Amino acid sequence: MKISTKGRYALRLMLDLALYGNGEALSLREVSGRQDISEKYLEQIVTHLTRANLVRSVRGAGGGYLLTRAPEAYTVGEILRALEGTLAPVSCVDGTVCCERAETCVTIDVWQEIQDAVSGVVDHITLADLVARHGEKLAAHTARAQSAPPE
Repeated sequence: MKISTKGRYALRLMLDLALYGNGEALSLREVSGRQDISEKYLEQIVTHLTRANLVRSVRGAGGGYLLTRAPEAYTVGEILRALEGTLAPVSCVDGTVCCERAETCVTIDVWQEIQDAVSGVVDHITLADLVARHGEKLAAHTARAQSAPPE
């Protein structure tokens, strides 16, 4: 399983809205500048997020996009699935296609374990967790930069 660029950028977009939105709509131009992602590409991504009711748009002056819920109410899994669809490694564990060997197949157990492991991670990390991790990484980076000897 490989997460596409759209999935990765969707997570970055949602994190940016959580970090900088503060209840206010953010333009894709702002997000594009901070995240170094094409504004046109963000437009494609935000369409999926809007359809999934993860963000909403605000029209007019000062318009843009904002989260529909508090950051702690989103999981990384739901954000990724809005862009990627299923995160299953093979179709026989996502419930869509199953072959005639499924009942006796030993490898399906491996695929199911992989599916369970991935879901166990992405469905237990919230957008609020990512906001907190961002703060920790930023603080650690700042501390390292301040303690580095001058060049």
